[in-house]
Amino acid sequence: MAQPRVLILRAPGSNCDQETAFAFEKAGGAATVWHINRLLESPQSLDDFQILCVPGGFSYGDDIAAGKIFADQFQLRLKDALFKFRSQQKLILGVCNGFQVLLKAGLFQDAQDSTPPDTTLTWNENGLYEDRWVHLRVDPGPSVWLQGLERLELPIAHAEGKFVAKEPSAIHRLFSRSQAVLRYTSPHKIQTGKLKSDPEVQALNEGNLDFPFTPLPYPSNPNGSQGDIAGLCDPSGTVLGLMPHPERYIDFTHHPRWTRMPNHRKGEGLKIFHNGVEAFH
Repeated sequence: MAQPRVLILRAPGSNCDQETAFAFEKAGGAATVWHINRLLESPQSLDDFQILCVPGGFSYGDDIAAGKIFADQFQLRLKDALFKFRSQQKLILGVCNGFQVLLKAGLFQDAQDSTPPDTTLTWNENGLYEDRWVHLRVDPGPSVWLQGLERLELPIAHAEGKFVAKEPSAIHRLFSRSQAVLRYTSPHKIQTGKLKSDPEVQALNEGNLDFPFTPLPYPSNPNGSQGDIAGLCDPSGTVLGLMPHPERYIDFTHHPRWTRMPNHRKGEGLKIFHNGVEAFH
């Protein structure tokens, strides 16, 4: 089969589009970078692609709120094209600012759900821009992008990455529907093998834990996200949004301790892009 075509959609202020395109190319896709205006002029051209990705950066300077203007363009002018794209089992990925865009545009909800999103990403708990590496627990659920993964270590770089819900029921719904596919965790839990046996995690998955769920302490949870949520998928598993940057760890030399990791030859983030591309082979 021919290489799946990947559209990397940038806006003024996006700054990770080239790295993201390179990651998809390395995974076997054929990536194209477009400015949002080109798609706005011809929404039907989205039919020519199998994967859509909104990369990281600071679209429109994060004016109003991170990703808000970009998300409004999605909602007001591209909503039908995007939901058609998703209904065809094509894939959508949003990284960092891209996650903010997808979440605020309502792309993690069912197509028939026209209510405003009841979750968002807002300022980090400490009010600071966080630039560090984090450990992630992966519960793939239905996500096409995360199959075969149990844990990840990836870099973050954001000021507005705190995941919050309007009501406790929204957090419980995400866990009960297996949409909370990426969560911040601690190196200790990974080293001691406690990811699978954590009773709090099991309770969250069943939607039984009383809200508010106490987040992990900083810096394991770098922004105070409720439920330690670092990424979501939509109910179909075709849409993935995450705050960490997988495109910044596609080669083992990207890791700050790579000289002490001689057995690693691929960056952990590459698997996400590979899963997306392989879905069309």
